[in-house]
Amino acid sequence: MTGKLYTLKTLAKFAAQRLWSSCKDLFPIILVIGFFQLVVIRQPLPNFTEVLAGSFFVVLGLSLFVQGLEMALFPIGESLAQALAKKGSIFWLLLFSFLLGFTTTIAEPALIAIARESAEIAAGSKLIDGTETTIRSYALGLRISVAFSVGIAILVGTLRIVRGWPIHYLIIGGYVMVMGMTMFAPDEIIGIAYDAGGVTTSTVTVPLVAALGVGLASIIRGRNPLLDGFGLIAFASLLPMVFVMAYGILIFS
Repeated sequence: MTGKLYTLKTLAKFAAQRLWSSCKDLFPIILVIGFFQLVVIRQPLPNFTEVLAGSFFVVLGLSLFVQGLEMALFPIGESLAQALAKKGSIFWLLLFSFLLGFTTTIAEPALIAIARESAEIAAGSKLIDGTETTIRSYALGLRISVAFSVGIAILVGTLRIVRGWPIHYLIIGGYVMVMGMTMFAPDEIIGIAYDAGGVTTSTVTVPLVAALGVGLASIIRGRNPLLDGFGLIAFASLLPMVFVMAYGILIFS
C-alpha cells in the first residue's frame, strides 16, 4: 500500500512539473493576447469560460505531446537510424529516410489544413472547378507534392551526413533553385509554396527527422552529432517550395 502511494505521489509530482513547464512556455502568448484584449481593444474576452477551458486543454495537450516525444518519437528515430547505419546498407538507409519524410509529412495536420484551405480559396477564385471532387483532388495533389519533396529532402540530407558534404553549398544551391522557380511559377501558387516550407516542419515531422539526423551522426565515425546531425529540417523546409511551384505550373498553366 505504501509503495502504491509513493508511486502515485511520484506520478502526481511529475505531472505537475510537466503542466507547470507547459504553462511557462505558453505564458508569453497569454500575456500578449491579454495585453491587447484589455489595454488596446479594452473589451473582455468573449466566451471567457470556453477560452479558459480551451487553454487548459492546450496546456494538457502540450504536456502530453512533449512527454510523448521524449518517450517514443526521439528514441525510435535515433534507434532506427543507428540500426540501419550499423547494417551497412546505404540503400535501406536512404529508402528509410525518404519514406520517413514522406509519411510524416502526408500525415502532418498543418499540411492537411492548409491544403484544404488552399483548394477552397482556389475554387472560390475560379482557378479550379468548385466541385467537391476537384477540391479534394487539388488538396491531395498539393499534399502529395509536399510530402514527396520532403522525402527527397530527407534523403539528400541523409546522404549529406553519410558523405560528409558541406551543408551550406546544398542550402545555397537550393535557394537559388527557389528563386529561379519563382520567376516562372504562377502568382497564385507562390505564396502557398513559400508557406509550404514552414507547414512541413511541424509537430509530426520535426521530432522524427531531427532524431534521424542526430542518431545517424552519432553512429558514423568522424561525424559530430551537433555539427552534422542537424540541418535536415532546413532541407525539409526548402524543397517543398520548389515542388509546390512546379505543381502550380502544372495546374494553373
